[in-house]
Amino acid sequence: MPFDVQSSLMQKGPISYTLIKKLNKARRGVVHTQHGDIQTPVFMPVGTNGAIKALSVEQVESLDPAIILANSYHLYLRPGIDLLREAGGLHQFADWHRAYLTDSGGFQVFSLSKMRKFDPDGVHFQSHIDGSRHFYTPELCMEIQGAIGSDIAMVLDDCVALPATHDRIEASVKRSIAWAERCSRCERPAHQGLFGIVQGGLELDMRLKHLEALVEMPFQGLSIGGLSVGETPEEMHAMCDAFVYQMPEDFPRYLMGVGTPWDIVEGVAAGIDMFDCVMPTRNARMGTVFVGNGRRLNIRNASNREDMRPLDENCQCLACRRFSRAYIRHLYVAKEITAVILLTLHNLTFYLDLMRKIRASIEDGTFEELRAKFQPGSSEEQEA
Repeated sequence: MPFDVQSSLMQKGPISYTLIKKLNKARRGVVHTQHGDIQTPVFMPVGTNGAIKALSVEQVESLDPAIILANSYHLYLRPGIDLLREAGGLHQFADWHRAYLTDSGGFQVFSLSKMRKFDPDGVHFQSHIDGSRHFYTPELCMEIQGAIGSDIAMVLDDCVALPATHDRIEASVKRSIAWAERCSRCERPAHQGLFGIVQGGLELDMRLKHLEALVEMPFQGLSIGGLSVGETPEEMHAMCDAFVYQMPEDFPRYLMGVGTPWDIVEGVAAGIDMFDCVMPTRNARMGTVFVGNGRRLNIRNASNREDMRPLDENCQCLACRRFSRAYIRHLYVAKEITAVILLTLHNLTFYLDLMRKIRASIEDGTFEELRAKFQPGSSEEQEA
């Protein structure tokens, strides 16, 4: 059964959540922050280093995202917390005055570092940039996010790649519980909320054990970590369907690092409120865009050489309003940065529009009809 929020020690803070409507497990709500309200379900574009790759601040503002994600690990390594403090935090440094969420950097420590070694206090690692050695602790993680000044900070957790043994998953949960408790005791900027992260791989009992510990800590939201790290999409969707509804209902639920349009729709169906992923921007740099109901179009294909249609006839992004597939393909093949800018604008428009459609479909009761269009193999989901 879902946890009774009233019996937990979770408390309201600088971040709060209002549930507007529920349709089966799908939720329509609002996350309230000092830098504005965030309509949910929401997709957070990824600006790892404090900027969304290939786009200016003005171009990002034109897309109208309520929140973007930055990464503590990368900003810790450069430009460093001293400069971020001197600048007055990332909002001032990057001239972005809507909400920020910062990932703790735990996933990057475990996936990017050249060397890592656990001890009870934290993890020793070697920078993927210059090989310098660092000791990442829950306290340092919170200090970094305090210097960044994000609206939502994440606890440091031990993220396990899948498949993994039960012993490795159990060790991850124990370590993540201890680190979450230490993060919750750290001082933070007055406007900054803190989210816990649930690990447990594909073992439901381990996720429930981790959740039971986290609901006794003073968080303002909870995240599902350790998915989209090696398991199949079907396994991820099944875990979300079995687990998410058991999370406290009056706190935002965040599925980290996910994913494709199909993944997002299925996540919403399971009760997820918040998503982030590098997929729209990374795919744009590789020449791939999302069109229709999740189809992928590779602009490099020869079939686009003389195609005067827009990327997507139903899209109102700059690329689709003004340019043809043939022109954008020409720019991409010629290695013009303009091509990447246009493709990035399109993909982020696609994702943000998808979330608007999802929110509207929950409100008007048509979400299951929308969901059916994104199923693999459906007539509207084939590759373009």
